[in-house]
Amino acid sequence: MEIGFLGLGTMGTPMARNMARAGNTVSVWNRSPGKAGAVVEYGATEVDSPAEALRVPISCSALADDHAFAGTVLSPDSLAAMRPGSIHVNLATVSPEMATHAAEALTGIGVRYVASPVFGRAEVADAGNLTVLAAGDSAAVEEVAPLLEAIGRRTWRIGEDPKQANIVKILGNYLIANALQAMAEATTISEKVGGSPELLMNIMNDSLFPGAVYEGYGRMISRRTYEPTGFGLALGLKDVRLARAQAREADVTLPFGSVLEDVFIDALAHGQARQDWSAITEATRRRAGLTGDTTA
Repeated sequence: MEIGFLGLGTMGTPMARNMARAGNTVSVWNRSPGKAGAVVEYGATEVDSPAEALRVPISCSALADDHAFAGTVLSPDSLAAMRPGSIHVNLATVSPEMATHAAEALTGIGVRYVASPVFGRAEVADAGNLTVLAAGDSAAVEEVAPLLEAIGRRTWRIGEDPKQANIVKILGNYLIANALQAMAEATTISEKVGGSPELLMNIMNDSLFPGAVYEGYGRMISRRTYEPTGFGLALGLKDVRLARAQAREADVTLPFGSVLEDVFIDALAHGQARQDWSAITEATRRRAGLTGDTTA
């Protein structure tokens, strides 16, 4: 396939690389220069503008948030470059409202929109084992299925309404955020009473909570090792706020949501913006009177 890819961040780079590795002709663009090398070495071509990456039958984006997506993919220059009949696949977590707006804007120029956020950290993306969600026009989803197979171990088809894929992703991330805070609280108690946070999490992972979230993040939290960043604190705060907004719209109370928002803000206020979102643990430790440097 001939595709364009916008956004070569922590997740975008391995996804674009795997698409190129699968034999597709890939044009890549990134706002900050110098990140394309890891994809170009697999045959991709770096282009100078979003419009160049969008002037293809299938384009993909993995941009940080609503603002970045709207300012890049939905800009006047980008919309003018996109071909009627083409498909755009948004691999990022955006708000349900943005998914609806994007679908309407692109449909208006004859472009089909597929919302396809993913679950998995950078190392999972690198291995091509992401859990992929896909919602949008069924024919468009079928057409891009080989690309989604190149980046993931399984694609879940959520339906024809693009926003539903983003709702599933937001709720999944909300569940992870709750797990992070639960582990932060449990390991902080263990540390304060003279126990071993790492042993605690090893026991939990071996018995009660086997799986990627508790094992992977439990190791980071118990060792207080929050770098390299797989998913940043600011992105975690964004997704907690998206979950709270969705709850308000659905008239559902979300009492843990306000607690999570507070600990994310606390962590960011203490200069932890470059750390993984599991670093919200430090907010709980500070409130418990514990101090000490974290390890990279």
